[in-house]
Order: sequence, then C-alpha cells, then structure tokens
Amino acid sequence: MFYAPWCGHCKALVPEYAKAASMLKAEGSEIRLAKVDATEEAELAQEYGVRGYPTIKFFKGGDKESPKEYSAGRQADDIVNWLRKRTGPAAATLGEVAEVESMIAGNEVAVIGFFKDVESEGAKAFLNAAEAVDDVPFGITSNDAVFSKFEVSKDGVVLFKKFDEGRNTFDGELSKADLLAFIKANQLPLVIEFTEQTAPKIFGGEIKSHILMFVPKAAPNFNEKMVEFKKASEGFKGKILFIFIDSEVDDNQRILEFFGLKKEECPAIRLITLEDEMTKYRPESEAITADNIVAFCTLFTEGKLKPHLMSQDIPEDWDKNPVRVLVGKNFEEVVFDPKKNVFVEFYAPWCGHCKQLDPIWTKLGEKYQDSADIVVAKMDSTANEIETVKVHSFPTLKFFPAGDEHKVVDYNGERTLEGFTKFLESGGKDGGAPAGEEGEEDEGIDTCSIHDPLRQRRSLVQQPMSVINEGDDKPYPVKNLT
Repeated sequence: MFYAPWCGHCKALVPEYAKAASMLKAEGSEIRLAKVDATEEAELAQEYGVRGYPTIKFFKGGDKESPKEYSAGRQADDIVNWLRKRTGPAAATLGEVAEVESMIAGNEVAVIGFFKDVESEGAKAFLNAAEAVDDVPFGITSNDAVFSKFEVSKDGVVLFKKFDEGRNTFDGELSKADLLAFIKANQLPLVIEFTEQTAPKIFGGEIKSHILMFVPKAAPNFNEKMVEFKKASEGFKGKILFIFIDSEVDDNQRILEFFGLKKEECPAIRLITLEDEMTKYRPESEAITADNIVAFCTLFTEGKLKPHLMSQDIPEDWDKNPVRVLVGKNFEEVVFDPKKNVFVEFYAPWCGHCKQLDPIWTKLGEKYQDSADIVVAKMDSTANEIETVKVHSFPTLKFFPAGDEHKVVDYNGERTLEGFTKFLESGGKDGGAPAGEEGEEDEGIDTCSIHDPLRQRRSLVQQPMSVINEGDDKPYPVKNLT
C-alpha cells in the first residue's frame, strides 16, 4: 500500500488493511502485506506509477516489472478474498453438498459451475470467466448429489445471492463473454443503497450508467418510493444501476451538493454516466413513479436526453474584485471574449488544495486587475458546469488565450505567484500544455478528485497510521518498506 500520512482515505483503510494482514497470518498464508510512505519514498512511488493515495499493488512470484493493480473493496474480507483468488485456483473444487452450502451461506454472492466433466469446453469457459472476476467467489462441482440437491439436471452455471430472486440460472452458450455478462447483470441487487461498504461494488462494476434516488430513509413514504423505484429497475437490469441514497445522512451531503441538490428538495431523481466524461441528467418530472422513471431511462438509453448543467446565478459583484467570479451563466461570455486572455481556477469549496491556493490566486488577481487583456477568474465547479470544459479534479487551472475560443491550455507548472506570472507573461507557454496532454487533470497527489464525494466516503472513525506495527511478530504484521 502506497500511502501518505496526511491522507484521510489512507487512514480509513489502515485498520482494514491491518486486519487483512492478521487474517492471512492466522491461516498460515505465504502472502505478505506491506506499506510504503510515498511522501518519503517519492522515487519508488514514481517508479510504480503512484498518482493518488492510497494505491495498492500486488507483486506475485518476484515479478517487479508488472504488478497487478488492486481494484476491489476496502474491507478486510475484500482484500483477503481478492488475494486468495490471485494466488489460488479461480474456482474452488467442491466435492460435497456441505461444501457448496458453506460457500453459498458464507457469501453475499457465489457462482457455482455444475459440470459432469470438469475438463469439458463449458467447464473451461467457466474457469476462464472465474479468473476474470475479482469480487465474487466461484466453485465447481461434478458430484451427482450436489446436482440433485440444487435441482440442476444438466451442465450449467447458477449464481446464488442473498437478495432479490435468490438465484439465477445461466441460460445460453457457455462462453466466457456470455458468462461475464450474466454475472455482471445479476451480482448486484436490482436496487442498491449507496454506503461506504457498497461504493466499491457500485463503482468497480461494469455498469457505468447509474440512476440515483435521493430519499430520506426515515420518511413516511420511503417504502412507497422504493416500490416504484424497484418496479422501474426490472426493465433495465444489466444496463442501468439503480441506487438510492439516504439524503439525511451527513456523509451524503457532498453527494447532494455534487448534483446541485439540497435536503429539502428530496426525494429527487438524477442519472449519471461514469464513462471517460461524467454526464448528469435530470428528469422533467419530479414525480417518483415507476412510469416516470421508466420513461426517463428509456429516453436515456435511446440517446434522446440532453445533459443537465448546473449554474448559480451571476453575483452582482462578480467583476468588482481582483479575481472575477464565474458561473455557468456568464462563463462563455467572459472566457471566450476574443480580446481577453483568461486564466481560470476551477475549485471546490471543500478542497484543501484549493484553500491553500486561494491567497496566491488573490495576489495574482491583484497583480493583473488593471490589465487591459488579462483576466484572472475562478469558478466553483461543484455548483457550475460547462459542456465544453470537463473538470475531474480540484484545483484545475486552465488558460483561454485571446482570439481563439477553441484553444485551451492546462497549467502544469508551480503553484506560486512567480510561476503563474511567468506563465501569463509567456502567453500560456511556460508551464502549460494543450488540453489533453501530460495527464490532463490527473487525480494526483496535489489535487482533490471530483469523484471524491461519490467514490470514497470518509470513515467516521479514522485510526492513525501508528496502529500498524512493524514486523511479523506484531499484532498487525504489515511491514514498512523503503
């Protein structure tokens, strides 16, 4: 685990990472967990492409050239199950009914392959699919008693789960691609609540189109809304993930903010795609009925929806201070003025890096406030969105040169008054790069990710890094590496 001592997400992961190390040690595993303070071992972190914290990489069999990136959940069980799968058989051989029952009972989801001949082409396709899935346990059996117990009459695959229908039977050609599609469509509930525990499953899955219902769980009509939401979800299984978010939970307020919502505006429905560019959609009708939701999702799948772009109202004093204040409604008029060179900071009010930059950015604005052709500006990107400018991390600094509204230069230099001045005096050449080059808007170690409110909620209890001791003979056998 490459971490930074100041990183909140690292601190939240520490107890689970340590617990996973203890679990592996207790079972006599040869797997070892280790940690690297990437702020002290910067060259090592750079060598392995660490761009954000925490980053977890798995080195197997002495292969230091191409470690596997860990991408599963952040609970101890998730870590251990992922490692077991990477170091053992993709599917456990289950010889007895009790073994199958134990796997089903011990997991939220389990996939069992029923094959009379475990060397058949179908069985091979099943094992290939098992190798490609990190977060679900697989088992394979050829025992007649197991076939009989689970009422399976021929070779096939069954997904067992502790929700919705309880089990799904694969019906189709036994190929890796079709099996993966089957698992993807059935491994999550029709409707899933967004929590710290479910977030990795939601964002680590293959379904990148999510419809969100923001609703207070304590509301008297909560069950009524859930019935409508779940009814609508049935027709979009495997295409759109249906998620509900408790709008009264404090940890969820940043998510509401991300969608431009307030608690008093809930219940509410929003849709988002998490492809290369995140795009949000808002239904015309706020009524939460199955018919309305189905109609909304149908328009989305048919490509007939226009993105929903947030904007605050233009402040009366937006141009009265050294740093001009931009919102969605005045952005294009100011930024694409053919006579102005405009340098914009896209920020988030909660971002620590933005707060550190603020006094420097103010001084820069003061330096150029009387300039005839240079404008220093800022925009709160949690409340304002621009179709032509995608912001993925905070702060993001972009320069829009005069006379060419299609040209955008990303600032990649030092975040100092001297660095900014040099950049502006050079016309955006010294310290800049055309948008899209040199890792545009990386979610790196000096930015806050725009995905943060969605992808990783901070733990309510954050243990300090000191709970992990050095050495195998300690309660938390996680070694420090240099």
